[in-house]
Amino acid sequence: MEHSYHYQVIARALREIDAAPGLGLEALAARMEMSPAHFQRIFSAWVGVSPKKYQQYLALDQAKRMLATRHTVLETAMATGLSGPGRLHDLFLTWEAMTPGDYAKGGPGLIHWGWFDSPFGRIVAAGTDKGLCGMGFAAEMGEAALPDLLTRWPGAETREDPARLRDWVSQAFGGQGAHLHLIGAPFQIKVWEALLRVPSGHVTTYGDIATAIGAPKAVRAVGTAVGRNPISYLIPCHRALRRDGALGGYHWGLPVKRAILAYEAARLEA
Repeated sequence: MEHSYHYQVIARALREIDAAPGLGLEALAARMEMSPAHFQRIFSAWVGVSPKKYQQYLALDQAKRMLATRHTVLETAMATGLSGPGRLHDLFLTWEAMTPGDYAKGGPGLIHWGWFDSPFGRIVAAGTDKGLCGMGFAAEMGEAALPDLLTRWPGAETREDPARLRDWVSQAFGGQGAHLHLIGAPFQIKVWEALLRVPSGHVTTYGDIATAIGAPKAVRAVGTAVGRNPISYLIPCHRALRRDGALGGYHWGLPVKRAILAYEAARLEA
């Protein structure tokens, strides 16, 4: 219960900071109905830095600074062995991709789903017996996040069963690891696998992804595949930027993308 409560506190705090970037510690703590010392202790324990420091990472030009200083070239990541299961970005992830033949037959069969709290607001998660196959943020989309996620697999039977997913979701946000089941067309899966090679606190570009998967002229198609990534946060599509450093789009809302990038940058330098 305490873990879930802290998720809710952090989610509310991130929304407040995003809405009022200059908010001081005392005012922010008051909105959380906490003492300044207690709030700062909880915030710093989860984010890794103080609320004031985090606000600096949330600045609108942070993405451009990250592109200039932490631009990951994916060919290098491939050459160093980050091309398969194992330690990928900041989490221990194990993943299995659906075969093209199974995908052509209509999808995974049964998908379980449920609502959960996260540090970035409410999420809807979905999974098969093999692992998480979907996760979406509801901060900007609200209840519509559920049908938006589940309609990606029109041939699947869906069933509400959060208990089947709770451990995987908790591990995902607790930095302990997660099991993933990538369900998509072969080109999409290649793009998502490339995203898994981008370390936490770093960013890449759509063009770099296209080059890394051997399709340098398919930048637009790569952008579409990034946008169709069903497992937000764990398959880090938020780390893909435009060549000029602009955030680009984000299916679950640009405020969520900014918050995640700021969180990862802050923890890297903490």
